[in-house]
Amino acid sequence: MNDERSLVAASELTAEEKVALAAAEDYASGDVQIFRDAAHIRQRPGMYIGDTGTKGLHHLVYELVANSVDEALAGFCKHINLRIHADGSVSVSDDGRGIPVEEHPEEKRPTLEVVMTTVGAGAKFGKGTYKMSAGLHGMGAKAVTALSEWTEVQVQRNGRTYMQEYARGKATTEVKDIGASKRTGTRVQFMPDPEIFHDVTFDYDTLEVRLRELAFLNKGLTITLHDERGGKEEVFKYDGGLVEFVKYLNRNEDVLHPPLAMEKVADQVAVEVALQYTKTEEERVRCYTNNAYNSIGGTHLVGFRSALTRTLNAYGAREGLFKNVTPVGEDFREGLTVLISVKVP
Repeated sequence: MNDERSLVAASELTAEEKVALAAAEDYASGDVQIFRDAAHIRQRPGMYIGDTGTKGLHHLVYELVANSVDEALAGFCKHINLRIHADGSVSVSDDGRGIPVEEHPEEKRPTLEVVMTTVGAGAKFGKGTYKMSAGLHGMGAKAVTALSEWTEVQVQRNGRTYMQEYARGKATTEVKDIGASKRTGTRVQFMPDPEIFHDVTFDYDTLEVRLRELAFLNKGLTITLHDERGGKEEVFKYDGGLVEFVKYLNRNEDVLHPPLAMEKVADQVAVEVALQYTKTEEERVRCYTNNAYNSIGGTHLVGFRSALTRTLNAYGAREGLFKNVTPVGEDFREGLTVLISVKVP
């Protein structure tokens, strides 16, 4: 009797309802797939690096460079070297502390392997090892390893040199002690995977722009870019920091005065500002937080603009400069080039 009722009920369904019912019956536990670590990154690379075009390809390099810059922010790195090799691979090396290689207490694997292959593993979630960082999700190095045909990491620490190799996100060798070392640091070399990227050719000019920017933002840090394919090499080091950055941006402009610079640390937040007025009509603003470019500004930009307007209005009123006009914020920003960099815990 129940079967007859079911048949009658089913016959009364519309075509669309029958399709939906069939789809619901087909959806079972076996349809739920699980992708972890490298497998998930390779399945959905756009989630991690934006896309699989030129932008995503170069983002792999930026992830490694960001790790080295974080070592510089922590006070342990003075030099970063990026090399485009003749075979098309790229290596990023620094003179920081070097990634730990000892066994990880929870994973029971070498910490180096965990850092390079396990999503969510990193030393930047607390406030101990790194006081500030742009990479806070434990993802950067894993994306590089997962989306590369092969990766080789060398670590120098504890007076020794260690090496481990990976293929498409998985370790293919143990961590090996390959000899003594008188320095510390990390070197990562990788070949982007043609199975993931449409084009695996790195562009020198694209990398040059970002490395120069990072050198401006971290005064005193030396960053070297070398291209074995054409023999080009450039060294970026700016002891003047944002002041030199403003001069660079305004190098072809008719400027009205030397750059003004301000620095202050309050509540563990370091703020650095450099500005210069030119004879152009437009305002040019670049904002950064922990070296990451903030394309739409943020609280730091809002605060700067409010302070600029308030300060110049107060000065102008006191000096009797605004007898026949009432200027607004846009008036004070005409022809202004300003760089704002904040470094937060």
